[in-house]
Amino acid sequence: MTDVKGPLPEVLAALFGRIRSDLSPTLVDDLRFSHVRVLLGIPAEGASVTDLASGIGMTKQGCGQFVTRLVETGHVATTGAPGDGRVRLVLRTAEGDRFLRRVLDGATALEERFAAEVGPRRYATFRRVLEELAGPRQG
Repeated sequence: MTDVKGPLPEVLAALFGRIRSDLSPTLVDDLRFSHVRVLLGIPAEGASVTDLASGIGMTKQGCGQFVTRLVETGHVATTGAPGDGRVRLVLRTAEGDRFLRRVLDGATALEERFAAEVGPRRYATFRRVLEELAGPRQG
């Protein structure tokens, strides 16, 4: 067992608290980080709610609720799919792109602050380990 200072959920909650605190000013219209996750999952050509939900690991119903809110705030639009009017495509709007850029710029600045706090090499190792743990599980 490794030397740990507290239960993992407490450590993660503290880290998420810092992230939320630093990035919350970039959020608008009562949007949450889950809305950002939906926006990030929309490809340039758009996607159906079903495909979007599958791609980001959400239920279709949950994703649909986030899409509805993003339509209300003007961050996404929906349109009929070419060749199948029954399918609605979700597309980011220019406002959605601007919003996403602000959030991503804020996240980059936050990562730079983290790297300055612990040193670039330690932060790079931390980031690689997070990506490894967040990736597909083996076995």
